[in-house]
Amino acid sequence: MAKYSKKASANVERSMKKRKAGTLKSGKSGKTVKSRKQAIAIGLSEARAEGKKVPKKKSARKVVKKAAKIIAKKTTRKTAARKTAAKKKSSKK
Repeated sequence: MAKYSKKASANVERSMKKRKAGTLKSGKSGKTVKSRKQAIAIGLSEARAEGKKVPKKKSARKVVKKAAKIIAKKTTRKTAARKTAAKKKSSKK
């Protein structure tokens, strides 16, 4: 099953053409959009606003939490390994 509807991809295509022509403007500041990624994001957000089939945006908080969990797992493994190695050394003496 497709993640994006054909109408949503049409919105993205329209925004890409506007960008290439130099007429695509960003929402708040009204500056001309030059980035390809930003043009795609604008097209998708317009499609969402019109109620077309587009996956939900991932929130920044979820991404940050996920990264924090991964970092925490890596650091706890290292410290636990160090502690056991130190115990083994001290018991050998």
